[in-house]
Amino acid sequence: MGMIEAIVLGLIQGLTEFLPVSSSAHLRIAGIFLEGGRDPGAAFTAIIQLGTETAVLVYFWKDIVRIVRAFFLGLSKKAGPDGQPLVPRMDQDYRMGWLIIIGSLPIVILGLLLQNLIETSFRSLWIVATTLIVFGILLGIADRIGAKRKTIESLTTRDGIIFGFAQALALIPGVSRSGGTIGAGLVLGYTRAAAARYSFLLAVPAVFGSGLFELVKVVREPGPEVFTGLETLAATVVAFGVGLVVIAFFLRYLNRGSFLPFVAYRILLGVLLYGLLLSGLVQP
Repeated sequence: MGMIEAIVLGLIQGLTEFLPVSSSAHLRIAGIFLEGGRDPGAAFTAIIQLGTETAVLVYFWKDIVRIVRAFFLGLSKKAGPDGQPLVPRMDQDYRMGWLIIIGSLPIVILGLLLQNLIETSFRSLWIVATTLIVFGILLGIADRIGAKRKTIESLTTRDGIIFGFAQALALIPGVSRSGGTIGAGLVLGYTRAAAARYSFLLAVPAVFGSGLFELVKVVREPGPEVFTGLETLAATVVAFGVGLVVIAFFLRYLNRGSFLPFVAYRILLGVLLYGLLLSGLVQP
């Protein structure tokens, strides 16, 4: 069953990573139904997220290449034939490079400081159920009150930092990386599409850093992992393929749809999980 279970978890990861429903919560809950009710673990979760973030690289490839090029040209202060900088300091892509770096700092710092809690206490199903409901309600409020006027070109350093702290909340399963950052963007007045776009770009360095860190740690210090390397690889590949489709769907959906269906789903799932815990059918 190991390979089948791993592929199912990869499918869940791909379906939920970019939607504001928390992929880590779904993987944790799915562990209840695995053979022996096993938690897939924080390391497995972080590693298969490399698949969905590779999907971000593919989908936003032109944007990412343009941002990286502008960022390094801007740093070098290289001048053109007219003596003017090839990339001025106010260039949008150059600024976006800095904003992604600045916005990534909170999750990097807090991820290192809270690593033990992330791998243990934060994975309690009581916490998962609570965060699903609470942050689902907060997302609904943000979607309701947000002005939805600002575009991604309006992004400031202050807003980038706020986005970054919102992303860091996703270290707790149930919060949702996309839900937290998009919710923060809505409160700040950004459109749904603008908040989602920056959210996806912002996640790239954080998720790749976390996934590669866990991958190196597992290779150097093998432990009682739930899945083998081949099974984890299969889950990662599945997550990539499904995630690529979900990105395209979600960005199109945001042009016309609200977050209400996701809010209702989160609350329902959280209440259901509370019921299972209170009845003793599952252990936290």
